[in-house]
Amino acid sequence: MPTDPLSMTLSALADPTRRAIIARLASGEATVSELAEPFTMSMPAISKHLRVLEQAGLIEQGREAQFRPRRLRPDRLRDLAGWLETYRHFWDDSLDRLGAYLKDMQEGDPR
Repeated sequence: MPTDPLSMTLSALADPTRRAIIARLASGEATVSELAEPFTMSMPAISKHLRVLEQAGLIEQGREAQFRPRRLRPDRLRDLAGWLETYRHFWDDSLDRLGAYLKDMQEGDPR
């Protein structure tokens, strides 16, 4: 398993169930039961997904009386967004060139 924060974040987000959990937690904290509700999997399976997200630093467990709600830790997502931002210019330039090429094709320019 990767140990650097970015690799751990990407690895944790590679699974669609974990991405769905992150999306749910973006609207506020939730208990394990609430997070498990939309999925057709066992509680141990949900707990495993939560453990991966916690180890990656994407979520944390709170404490409210006997409940242990999970909440999003946005700092790792900000780090990921920052890393992705460094490649935005590449994609923007590539898409601009593709757009110009397609426009030329539509106008009959044989370039």
